[in-house]
Parts: sequence; structure tokens; C-alpha cells
Amino acid sequence: MKSLIIVESPTKVHTIKRYLSGDYEVVASMGHLIDLPKSKFGVDVDNDFQPQYIEIKGKESLIKDIKSKAKKCDKVYLAGDPDREGEAISWHLAHLLKLDLNDKNRVTFNEITATGIKHGMENPRTINENLVNAQQTRRILDRIVGYKLSPFLWKKVRRGLSAGRVQSVAVRMIVDREEEIRSFESKEYWSIEARLTAAASRKQFTAKLTSVNGEKLEDKLALPNKESVDKILQMLDGAAYEVEKVKKSVHKKSPSAPFTTSTLQQEASKRLGFQSRRTMKAAQELYEGVEIASEGAIGLITYMRTDSLRISDEARAAAYDFIKAKYGDKYLPDAPRKFKTKSNAQDAHEAIRPTRPDITPDMVKASNVTSDQYKLYKLIWERFIASQMANCLMDTVSADIKAGECGFKASGYAVKFDGFTVLYEDVKDDDEEKKNELPPLKQGDKLKLKSLDGNQHFTQPPPRYTEATLVKAFEENGIGRPSTYAPTITTIISRNYVERDGKQLKPTALGEVTTKLMKEHFDNIVDVKFTAGLETDLDKIEEGSKSWTTTLSGFYKSFRKELSEAEQAMDGKRVKVPDEETDQVCEVCGKPMVIKIGRFGKFLACSGFPECTNTKKIVTEAGGRCPYCGGKILLKKTKKGKKYYGCEHNPQCSFMTWDVPTNDICPQCGSTLFKKGGKTGKLLCHKQDCGYEKQLGDGDEG
Repeated sequence: MKSLIIVESPTKVHTIKRYLSGDYEVVASMGHLIDLPKSKFGVDVDNDFQPQYIEIKGKESLIKDIKSKAKKCDKVYLAGDPDREGEAISWHLAHLLKLDLNDKNRVTFNEITATGIKHGMENPRTINENLVNAQQTRRILDRIVGYKLSPFLWKKVRRGLSAGRVQSVAVRMIVDREEEIRSFESKEYWSIEARLTAAASRKQFTAKLTSVNGEKLEDKLALPNKESVDKILQMLDGAAYEVEKVKKSVHKKSPSAPFTTSTLQQEASKRLGFQSRRTMKAAQELYEGVEIASEGAIGLITYMRTDSLRISDEARAAAYDFIKAKYGDKYLPDAPRKFKTKSNAQDAHEAIRPTRPDITPDMVKASNVTSDQYKLYKLIWERFIASQMANCLMDTVSADIKAGECGFKASGYAVKFDGFTVLYEDVKDDDEEKKNELPPLKQGDKLKLKSLDGNQHFTQPPPRYTEATLVKAFEENGIGRPSTYAPTITTIISRNYVERDGKQLKPTALGEVTTKLMKEHFDNIVDVKFTAGLETDLDKIEEGSKSWTTTLSGFYKSFRKELSEAEQAMDGKRVKVPDEETDQVCEVCGKPMVIKIGRFGKFLACSGFPECTNTKKIVTEAGGRCPYCGGKILLKKTKKGKKYYGCEHNPQCSFMTWDVPTNDICPQCGSTLFKKGGKTGKLLCHKQDCGYEKQLGDGDEG
């Protein structure tokens, strides 16, 4: 008789089978098999919030197949992912297959490798019902908010709208930031910089004004206008510059911790330009297993939904072996590094790390992996190895300079020992200081003034959120869990509450109107602290220190009261979503066109509606001219959101390309040139029978 192992993903099946004997059958549940019904509320609020689970439509044959395989095996192991969702899937499977909940049939794999699978199979346990209750509570909370609040928004704003326990808070955060930006009043301020040289060196360096008449300029608004600067420049006219004090020290720079789900999404956004969803897709694939030359199918990283910074002793030892062999003993740290995990973190898993540090990014690149898989693995691998390396040591120099009644400061540093930065460096905030390399200076040195400038600045409003900064804000405020960050962002964009402006996220008119309504009538639902408090409650349920039914009862009581009061206050009222004005004119009646949002996204409509019903698609001109017919080139998107370029006269004109149109003109035929690849790619002409190409250098923009 065989044993049956049920995992979530079909990708894992192939990888796990490779490490097990023929005594095991491995099948995939393809995620959840049981859930709340779509056609009704499905929660009995009068009977301790009992959920009314049903088999998910379309999975009947899969359930039948799993039941059939289970009957033929004398042992069934439930191997859902090692998190709340995986525990709930295992619990549902146990009920479907009528397994004994006291039996040790739950196994988890922190990594899909020989070691990880062996460890999981050797340590089966019973299903953790506290974990299941935490997942079930989260699911019911989301159902209460979505099922009860969404119809209210349909009646008062627009049909088809949705509300969510986490998504509505996320939209509010973006709306609040936009309001901060609009209300921000920019203030003028000035700074003074001296360009100086020392007697022993011709090299110029910069010193910043820090004090006047013995008073430090601690506030950047201390010099509010040009008049205040001109007075100081007049004071400094003819002044002698002298080094008053020089301070030298060695600064230790420590590496960042290995990745958590949050920091991985942030760094992949900043370094690779990946959206959160794209990052998690590639990470899931790396965890489940990919084919590596000479290794076969192997899970390359540990479980990717974690907020722990812990790593195993075995992983640390493997990293040390690699560092010692590649870089030498001096690149090993003086003592093992321990990174402190946040107090509210789930510490069941390690940080995200390579399962085998000896599998380098170059080895992965040489295998049959996708570009995204390689780039993300390289990021994870380098961050982890660097986290186990020696500190970077920097010689820092700080010089106080006296000029009449004014004080200046110059600072800079040089790398003494590169340490972990030989492999991986964080995005620097101190580039200016690094560039300001100081010549040898000592107390009493006379300096020569090359230039003295007053520089005008203006205070800036807080920036809009990007995916990276929004994920960071989620984590800092305790909104959602690592597994919810990416789907939350995807949801609020797909439902037109938020839109992308380059990398920035900005609210739509719909997002602002809906948030205003929610703040007025459902303040708890869009309150950051309240939502974070619910996440804490879920953690307590997982720990077994709080009742799941008590949590739901307390939430539902206040929510039902808010909903009833909102329906009374809004009786007979509707909220209008303002149309976005454009500079386009309706070709039918001559009135301005406005942007509206429909079931399939944004479109242009005549402001004269209902008298004029003219509508049309929104098109974005990309510049340049079609090399086939001379028409305008439009920016378009595939169903998956990937950008491409095509002629405005499509389908009559068939021109389409992934290459980006530029302002450059072909020297041979006069057509628009297109850019292929990055900075070191090439410019090329798509005019038929032309064939012109020009290679780009690092400095060319195209």
C-alpha cells in the first residue's frame, strides 16, 4: 500500500516525487477545494458565526480523484503550504476525506529540497486548529465586510463597487496622502556652500555653512530668503578660511538582514522595477521548484511568505563555507549575526534565503529558468550571502572650518575594507557625502576659496506612495499579513480606486469619493489602528489566547450598528463621482469630452450626455510615425498588461512592435527609429527594406 501526499500546487508534485521513493503518491489540490458560497452570505451569525462551506464549483472531478486515490492508500499526508491558508486547506481535506483530526497527518515543507522534504516527513503533526480558526476568522471578517457593505456602495455610489477589510484601508492611505500633497504649502529656504582647496592639494571640495555668529543653523528654514543669504555673503567677503578641527574615525557599516516578504517586495520594486504581484509569482515558482542543470528539479528558496529574520545554523554554515571559498577568511564576520525579528512577527519560518547557497545565480542563469526567476533569485541569493559577511569599514573625515564669524563643515569618507559590499549594497542615501572626497586636512590649514554660492530650495510635499513604500507602510502599521500585500494592491488598482502614474500610486475620483463616504459612515472599517487591531486579534487566535467567535461577535455588533445608521443617514441620497475633464472635443456635438469609468475601465464620453451619447476608447500617443503608413503610433497593452506599440490605423495597418519609439530619425530613410533593449541596446529602423541599426553606448539614451 502507498502513502498519499496532498500538496497545493502541481509544480511541487514533480519536485517532491524526485526526492521520495515509489511508496508515495503525490497529488495537488490546486489551492482551496472548499469555501464560502458565492451566491449567498454563507455565515450563520446567529449560531456562533458558523460558516456554511461548500465544494468550489468546477473542482468536483478533482475532489473525486483525490478521494479515489486516498481510498487506495493506507496513509494520507496533508502537505498544504506552511501558513494559515495551508492549514485551512489541510483541515478542509481532512473533513472531505473523513480523516481523524487526532492523527498526525499534517506535514510542512519550509523548503522543497531533499533536506526539507525529509525533515517534513519525519515530523508529522496534528492539524493546528488555532491556525485554522485564525484563517476562518479572517475569511468570515472579509465576507461580512464585502457581502454587507458592497451593496450599500452599489446603491449610494455606483453598481459593481466592492469594499474590503484591508483594501478599503489601503485606498484610504493613498487618498489621505493625496490630500496631504494638495494641502501642502511649499516654503522657500536657502543654503550656502563654499568650494575650497587646501594648500597641499588642487582638489576642490565642498563645505556647507553650519553656524553664524556662534549660532548653529539647525533648522533648514534658518535662511528663509535671498536677503538673509546676501547679508551672510557680505559678511564673508574677503574672509580667510581655516581648518579649525579635524575628526577622523572608522565607521562600521553592517549588512541588511535577509529578506522577509515585505522587504523582498520593496527591494524588487526599487531594484528590478517589479510590481508586488510579479515578485510573488516568481518567488512562488522558485520555492516550488525549477529545473537546474546537473541538479534536476529543486526548490531554490525557502518559503516566501514570512516576516521572520531567523536563519538555521545549517544555512549559516553553508553560507560561511561559500564565503570562505570565494572571498577568503577576512570576509567572514567576527561573530555569527543574529537579526532581531519584530515582536509581532510570525516566527514559524526562516527568512527568505537560498536553500543551497552553493547554487549561484550564474548556475541558475545557465539553466532553463525565466528572466524573472533568475533576477529574483540573484537578489535573494546576494542579499542572504551578504548578510553573513563581514562589515564594510569606512575611513570617515569631518572638518570644521572657520571663516570670520561663520562656521562651515565638510565631511566625506573612503572605503577601507569593502566587506559585504563586494557583493551587495543597499540603495545609498549618502551619495553626496561619498562623492565629496576630502584632501588631507589638519588643524590650522589655510584654505583657498574657489566659489561661494547661495542655493535656493523649496520644501517638498510628501511623495505619493509607490508599491514599495505602500508595502512598507502596510508592515509598519500592521495592515494585513505578508501574504495579503500583493493581492491587496492588485485589487485596488483593478477596481479603479487607484491608478498608476509611472511608479506612483494615486487615487481616482472614484477612490476619493468612496473613501470620503466610508470615513463619514464606516470610520472603523477604514481606520488604520482599528484594522491593525484586528490583525493582532487574528494573531492571538492563532496563539490560542483569544476566542474566534468572540472576536467576530465584537466586530459584527459595531459593524451592524454602523451599517444601519449609514442606511438611515443616506436614505434617498446618492453620491456622484465627478468626471475627469479633458482637452478633447466631441466630434459629434463640439462639447468637451470627459473620462468616465465603466465595467471595462476608463473611456471617453461626451459631457453633453444624455443628449449626445458619443463615446470612444482612450488612446495614448507614443510619439513618432508608423514606418508602414505614416500614421500615429499608439501605446497599447496586452490582456496581461504588457506594453507594446501599434499603428492608429490598425487593423488596416498591421504594424506592431515591443520596441519603444524615439525622437530620433533614421539617417537612411527618414522614418522613426525604435529602441530595443536597455541603455546598451540599439536603435533600429522598422521601415521595410531599410535595415538601419545603431548600437547604443552606456551614455546614449536613444
